[in-house]
Amino acid sequence: MMHGNRSIFERPLTLVVLWCLLLLVGGGMLAGWERQVLVAELEEESTLLHSLASQRVDQHDAHLTALSAVAVASEGRRHDLFLEVSRTIARFYPRIDEVQLVPLDPNAETVGTAPLDAGAAELVRAAARASDGRIALLPHPQRPDHYIMIKRSPNTDEARYGLMLGIDAAKLIGDGGPFWSRPGVAVRLSLPDGHRLLQPTDLPEAIRFSRALSSSSQPLLLETGREIGLADMFPPVQTGLTLVGVSLAYLAGLAALRQRARTRAAERLATLSALESRLAHASRVNALGEMASGMAHELTQPLTAILAQAQAGRRLLGQRQDAALAPVLEDTVSQARRASAILERFRNWSQPHAAPVAAFDLRQALANVEALLQPDARSRGIQLDFQVPGTPVSVVADPVEIEQVAFNLVRNALEALTTQAGDAARVIVTLSETDTSVVFEVADNGPGVPGTLRPQLFTPFVTTRAGGTGLGLALSQRLVERAGGEIALVESEHGAIFRVTLPRPHRTEEPMR
Repeated sequence: MMHGNRSIFERPLTLVVLWCLLLLVGGGMLAGWERQVLVAELEEESTLLHSLASQRVDQHDAHLTALSAVAVASEGRRHDLFLEVSRTIARFYPRIDEVQLVPLDPNAETVGTAPLDAGAAELVRAAARASDGRIALLPHPQRPDHYIMIKRSPNTDEARYGLMLGIDAAKLIGDGGPFWSRPGVAVRLSLPDGHRLLQPTDLPEAIRFSRALSSSSQPLLLETGREIGLADMFPPVQTGLTLVGVSLAYLAGLAALRQRARTRAAERLATLSALESRLAHASRVNALGEMASGMAHELTQPLTAILAQAQAGRRLLGQRQDAALAPVLEDTVSQARRASAILERFRNWSQPHAAPVAAFDLRQALANVEALLQPDARSRGIQLDFQVPGTPVSVVADPVEIEQVAFNLVRNALEALTTQAGDAARVIVTLSETDTSVVFEVADNGPGVPGTLRPQLFTPFVTTRAGGTGLGLALSQRLVERAGGEIALVESEHGAIFRVTLPRPHRTEEPMR
């Protein structure tokens, strides 16, 4: 989790923004969940209310049938039994608050549980005359929340009466439970023709339920609705728990990511440390190899002469010319052989052995060098710029030795720029390739190489830097030549440019990954 050169953990504003986004997501999920709960609750309660109302309206058909039978049995002589049955029904079923028996003959007397005006009586007669045997549903002419059921009696073409029940719609769906008394919950009941008996205002659009009652004679449309506000979707307790839970999860995830970043940083530091140690060890061993080679070359001839003189002295002693010379000569021979053997072992030990070479991606070696020296360049105020292609660049050499060459050249460039460190100080490492070779150059804009030093630039122990060994360029030249390449100082008007040319692998050689 990096952005530029700064970790996300070093940008508090970003962490706060992420936290806020997670809180918004958590709040949105809570709101969605609460809304689903409210929808399910309304659906369940509305289904129960629909079932209850459907059962109640089915009873009205039975009441009409019973009242019609009583009316026909009286044959117009006595209506005491009819009124008694009507009042009993009204007492046990409060929603049926009116029963009327209206003769189709306008001159006959109307019998009912309450007075009926002439207009309402004429409405019942008209509905009964027009009936085809089915019950007629009409809004009550005088009571806005009531509807009337009208049936002809007897239910034939020889009908003599219009039988009417007055139904209180509010009591029909009343006692449905405490849910329907909650704020924001609305119920509407309508006749099949659309006439609204209850809640003539519009229902909430957020959540709605609509279904006709399960009755063939009274298919009233039952509609329910519920308003949803912020307080419904964000209950205080659940909202607080959700925000706390999201925050704790965020902190836990952040801690896990921070620990992971630390682990990766430690692993990278360990890798860089191991790489630096490997390059330092290779540099020391190769430097010792150069020194051992020089020492062996210089001391082999004197030691050989000492050995020859000692052997001659022993032969003289064998001729018994001088008995006192024997121990001295024997010691001389032994010490000379020991010195020669020590020097030879030292040379063999310090000699860099050529490791098996294979094709590898030179960009990786340069990336390792950049990782090692970039902090040093930054501390010196020097811009270190590596310009490499985006595709693999393969060479045939020992990866460690080529890393050491690049390391030595870049480090020398940084040392040369130390005295003029600033915005203008810059080291550029470029990598390119041709059909037969790969070239990488290390250029700086420092003071350059003095002309007097150029002829012996790659000679061991030649240096202009205080405390330098003078072996870096000599060792680099030896390693490059061992890889079959060349290293040279390129003429430049400003600074110094070192160019290393290495052979490309054959087509059959696969680069190391």
